Amino acid sequence: MASSPNPTINIGTRQSALAQIQARAVEASLKAAHPDYNYKICPVLATGDKDKVTPLQQLSQGENAKSLWTGELETMLENKELNLIVHCLKDMPTQLPDHLTLGAILEREDPRDALIISPRLPKETTLATLPPDATIGTSSVRRAAQLRRLYPSFKFADLRGNIGTRLGKLDAEDSPFSAIILAAAGLKRIGWEDRISQYLSSENGGMLYAVGQGALAIEIRKDDEQMRHILSKIQCERTTRACSAERALLRALEGGCSVPIGVETSWRGGTGVATGVQPAKNYDKDGKAVEEEGHLDEQDLFIKTIVVSVDGKESVEYETSRNVKNVEEAETLGRDVADVLKERGAAAILDKISKEKMWDAKKKLEAASSVK
Repeated sequence: MASSPNPTINIGTRQSALAQIQARAVEASLKAAHPDYNYKICPVLATGDKDKVTPLQQLSQGENAKSLWTGELETMLENKELNLIVHCLKDMPTQLPDHLTLGAILEREDPRDALIISPRLPKETTLATLPPDATIGTSSVRRAAQLRRLYPSFKFADLRGNIGTRLGKLDAEDSPFSAIILAAAGLKRIGWEDRISQYLSSENGGMLYAVGQGALAIEIRKDDEQMRHILSKIQCERTTRACSAERALLRALEGGCSVPIGVETSWRGGTGVATGVQPAKNYDKDGKAVEEEGHLDEQDLFIKTIVVSVDGKESVEYETSRNVKNVEEAETLGRDVADVLKERGAAAILDKISKEKMWDAKKKLEAASSVK
């Protein structure tokens, strides 16, 4: 790459429209910081995108959980066909392949979940005013578990596909869904935030978001110091520390994308916060985050967490804050929070979920074998 007068950086991404929008946003940031490079976006069809029918909790069994959205791209990165991969951080496993690493985490978009209601319901409908027997479309165990805890009469149906596909299924005349839950960040990036009926947070709807939700991450080869230097110009330190705490928490709890763990992180001590790391009370009426002032090192990182059983009947919550001046201190905070959650009963909840998944997988394997 260094020998060429106009070196090209190959940017790997999933094939979906949203993924390519995100890749182009990263490309634009890189062009602004490093205009002397050429950039090429290389879309790849991920395993998780190939099967739009099987529920995520079944797709993400065993080793598949580690590569549902990242496997093909990581192979190309290791083979030097790509220089970097753009991911939604929430889709990235907390344990990466030995030769790969996170090269940068960019400024976070709104991390909250969003309620999108059926066009057949009043526009002002919220979670609290949905019909008691409403069917909610979501492929997320975390979202369904938290909602079951608060609204036990709701029904849930698996919903897969890209944003446009999901909205189409909601809007169809024969749709079974009263509403669906999507990440606000994706809707905003693709230009469909006008479909959002309610932004969900701990204080508005009682929903905590997924670890890393709203943040874009860039994966690189661990030995690629040149790429690490290039990315340092576009990394967001505020988002990196917050998300590092979240990921350390998830790693310590041994949870994946199909485990009901919710988080909410914010910075306290300034007059506001940067995009994507503050609960909804610090967003304006248009859903835009209040900008922060003050030095990051003078602020405390506040973290609120919840672990919920799949049926919503058991839950453990904890919140705390600490001054963290670097990624290492943020990760220590995340691990310490995980220890408290385990002591309060989260370990038992997660162990039960793990055993139920193994039993379910065993029964499915036996059923498949009997057919043969």
